[in-house]
Amino acid sequence: MQFLIIGKDGTDAWAGERRNAVREKHLRLGDQMEASGDRWYGCAIMDDHGKMTGSMAILDFPSKEKLQDYLKKEPYILGKVWKTIEVYNCNVKNPWKFNRPKSFFEKRGYQKIT
Repeated sequence: MQFLIIGKDGTDAWAGERRNAVREKHLRLGDQMEASGDRWYGCAIMDDHGKMTGSMAILDFPSKEKLQDYLKKEPYILGKVWKTIEVYNCNVKNPWKFNRPKSFFEKRGYQKIT
């Protein structure tokens, strides 16, 4: 089952600090999930000034229970980074299209988020 997850950060003065405190754990978990095939795609949601204000991910789990297992260990949830979380069932058409060569993105001027 495929799921679209949208997590939106809090807007209080400490929101960025909370994000930064657990970001490496969040990225590590995402890398592990990509390696296992559970996460197909993820991105940071940015405001007009380039500040991260949330996250989006396309995930694939065999059941909603496995999705709940992930949500129980997601660092941005445990670290109270995401104030709201939206979960949608989805169906990605031709998911292999995500696997483009690095040169494709370089030609489009991709800038890695650090």
